[in-house]
Amino acid sequence: MSSLVEGIVHIFRPDPPAPQITTDPVEVDKQYRYWQRRVLVASIIGYASFYFVRKNLSITMPAMIDQLHISKEQLGLYLTLHGVIYGISKFVNGFFGDRCNARTFMITGLLLSVVLNVLFGMSSMAIWLGIFWMLNGWAQGMGFPPCARVLTHWFKPKELATKMSIWNTSHSIGAGIIVILCGYIVSYNWRLGFFVPAALSFAVALYLKFSLPDLPESVGLPEVEGTETVVVTDSGLVEPNEPFSKILMEKVFSNPYIWIISFANFFVYIVRYAVLDWSPTILSHAKGFELKQSGWMTAGFEISGIIGMLSAGVISDRVFNGRASRTCLFYMLFCCLAVFMFWKVPHQTPTMASLILAMTGFFTYGPQALVGVIVSNLSTKKAAASAVGLTGLFGYASTVISGWGIGYVSDHYGWNTTFEFMFIFAICGTLFFAMAWTAPRDTYGIEKTKSKAPAK
Repeated sequence: MSSLVEGIVHIFRPDPPAPQITTDPVEVDKQYRYWQRRVLVASIIGYASFYFVRKNLSITMPAMIDQLHISKEQLGLYLTLHGVIYGISKFVNGFFGDRCNARTFMITGLLLSVVLNVLFGMSSMAIWLGIFWMLNGWAQGMGFPPCARVLTHWFKPKELATKMSIWNTSHSIGAGIIVILCGYIVSYNWRLGFFVPAALSFAVALYLKFSLPDLPESVGLPEVEGTETVVVTDSGLVEPNEPFSKILMEKVFSNPYIWIISFANFFVYIVRYAVLDWSPTILSHAKGFELKQSGWMTAGFEISGIIGMLSAGVISDRVFNGRASRTCLFYMLFCCLAVFMFWKVPHQTPTMASLILAMTGFFTYGPQALVGVIVSNLSTKKAAASAVGLTGLFGYASTVISGWGIGYVSDHYGWNTTFEFMFIFAICGTLFFAMAWTAPRDTYGIEKTKSKAPAK
């Protein structure tokens, strides 16, 4: 098994260190600002394009139900299998993401997803649709680990919450653009909802090839301040100062707060994907709105989510001194209120439904964005992608409920029962964030204290 891992790491080996540009602190700071902006923009555009070839199914589902006569339960099963495989992929690829070239790894996953979307769009049989969408789940799991790698290597722990919150807008940008676009083109043919996003994502893959760097050392810059040293060997492999298995055990699996946040993420993702995946169907089939209108309303959920992410990052850094779990607790309390309103407010007009969806998106995406920040700082950049992969495994295990579960419950018991369960799950997420109230901002300082302790 170890030889297989090393073989994969060799294929995706990081860029070797480049000669240092300068030792002048002013020039180093200037170069860092340039490359940090470039990393942030490129990773946002890159990850947004993963949503082009992932969340396009949500807006095409009503048309597929009508034209292919596929049941909501079947489509829910596609969402669940895709989500579970995505979670496993994100978890497994997190181990590789900590040791591989971020650019190559991200482009490979995006191109695989492009091919699978084309194959999905060419299919009509339920079995092939299911197979291609499950495989797409694996390809999608290669998107976030390289982003976690570059963000934790390029930004200091004390600014990571703000920067990662900005980066997390990529989720809503990608999903928002694609639900609006597909809301129009699927009225001509549902297959265009897969071919057009695939073409757009292919173009982004070419952009990433020339825009996204790997480690700061690969462009001739020193290690970012406030983090531990990572050695890059002549072969290009990243070698921490300790065995990677030991780092994983100490930094990830032995940290109780990472497990608490992982369980919290499970419930956050139930709410997030229950709304994102099913709101076009709820709004068009249950509330009688047009599909184009439903696409814009769902996009409103994503757009308000962007504001929620950005505000959550600023609040975490400036109010709670980087303790993002505390911000998550307050956001989830209001998320519970928003879900309750979407469930119980009677006679919802399009405007009212849009406002409630926007409120739900604002308070759902704050915690969704900060989960990665919390575990990245707790695990340090030595194991950031692995820790994020663990939370992703929990997050996308939730699609058993948000995908197949909602499809089954809505088919057999109606939407009222579905909303009841969503409200309960939102409360559960709130309780887990409350358990993480005492979590530290990061463990970099703890590492330094340990390293300076005298030998006994």
